[in-house]
Amino acid sequence: EVQFVESGGGLVQPGGSLNLSCVVSGFTFSYYDMTWVRQAPGKGLEWVSVINSVTGSTFYADSVKGRFAISTDNAKNTLYLQMNNLKTEDSAVYYCATPHQAPLGPWLADIASMSYQDAAKRSGYWGHGTQVTVSS
Repeated sequence: EVQFVESGGGLVQPGGSLNLSCVVSGFTFSYYDMTWVRQAPGKGLEWVSVINSVTGSTFYADSVKGRFAISTDNAKNTLYLQMNNLKTEDSAVYYCATPHQAPLGPWLADIASMSYQDAAKRSGYWGHGTQVTVSS
């Protein structure tokens, strides 16, 4: 059974940092695109970042570019998201997910603005999320 388990969320002040982890079991992600997606209260899903575990290529949403860094430890089957200079608008539940065999672009477009519950049923593999709250 495939399981994604996120951790590292919590309460942090604006300007602070957090490092999120996603430990994957039952699935070797070294062949696939791995992503972080978030959902803020009252909003739909928003793509944050993606990394191709084979090439190491990374991409970021404009809203987090220059502040967040995605990485993997393939030997540990773990995905990370280092978040720096956090802003209040970064408050959300953060999910690790993969389109698995689906093409990345269309998959991201498909899940945009969906609820987590709907997106997780549709395609790919998803964790249950970790809460990040940025507040003074």
